[in-house]
Amino acid sequence: MKSRITGTGSYAPAKVLTNADLERMVATSDEWIRERTGIRERHIAAAGEACSDLAVQAGRRALAAAGLPATELDMVLVATCTGDYPLPSTACLVQHQLGATKAAACDIAAACCGFVYALSVADAYVKAGMRHVLVIGSEVMSAITDWTDRNTCVLFGDGAGAAVVSAGDGERGILSTHLRSDGNLNELIAVPGGGSRMPPSEKTIAERMQCIKMKGHETFKVAVRNLEEIARETLAANHLRVEDLDLYVPHQANLRILTAVMERLGLPAEKVMLNLDRYGNTSAASIPIALDEAVRAGRIRDGSLVMLGAFGAGLTWASAMIRW
Repeated sequence: MKSRITGTGSYAPAKVLTNADLERMVATSDEWIRERTGIRERHIAAAGEACSDLAVQAGRRALAAAGLPATELDMVLVATCTGDYPLPSTACLVQHQLGATKAAACDIAAACCGFVYALSVADAYVKAGMRHVLVIGSEVMSAITDWTDRNTCVLFGDGAGAAVVSAGDGERGILSTHLRSDGNLNELIAVPGGGSRMPPSEKTIAERMQCIKMKGHETFKVAVRNLEEIARETLAANHLRVEDLDLYVPHQANLRILTAVMERLGLPAEKVMLNLDRYGNTSAASIPIALDEAVRAGRIRDGSLVMLGAFGAGLTWASAMIRW
């Protein structure tokens, strides 16, 4: 039994925040942002538009693409670090809104790697007997962004992407998934306040500890090395070469990171899906949004060999190989 992606969908909020807009908010410039990140604009959720709202939109589109009613879902997984509430899970809210009446539901917390981690969970459950699992990456990163910090506020955007993972047979499907973590490097990317370690207080709010903090230089080096290594591990596990790939869909974090990884792997630009110039870093949503765009643009067809690669807070990194 193979688990196959039978439908994809994505959603981005209507509001677009450009680099020119950011120039009026912090001491930065369009040229500086594009040169250092590759980002031109990003989508920002409207007031009252929460993580579950984005997830439901993407989930509906994925179900429509798969031709599957929500009532047939066995499980809903939502990868997010910006859920609606500490509890209940955002996945339960999505399950209700979609009308997935017989589905189990839970969130996966692995930051930017969340979608690939959740895809791995879905793959395991389908191989264990489930028929259909909806995997969603949804983020409202603007809710945890410090809009006074020019080093981080230029990076992030909001959005959601989804995939229906269903049971099938034959050679096509998810060939392998590879998950890694190193908690020793947890401070490189973190939101230090708001949890049980540092509950909300006047101090945490005044110091914006409920916002994301990053050590960019250190993160860059680790990200490039680990993305390259896990890509090579994934290729080797499937007895494949870089030349065999039809498309590499990486987490859309920073163009300089992705360019370095492409150069190390020897991947030509035409075999890499890049859309961070229009979305920025949407954390767990970035890979499924890019995946959906690639499918709808015809860059992924039946039989295509597709590799996913992600890196994020934790630290975590992950990959998956898929025969479409």
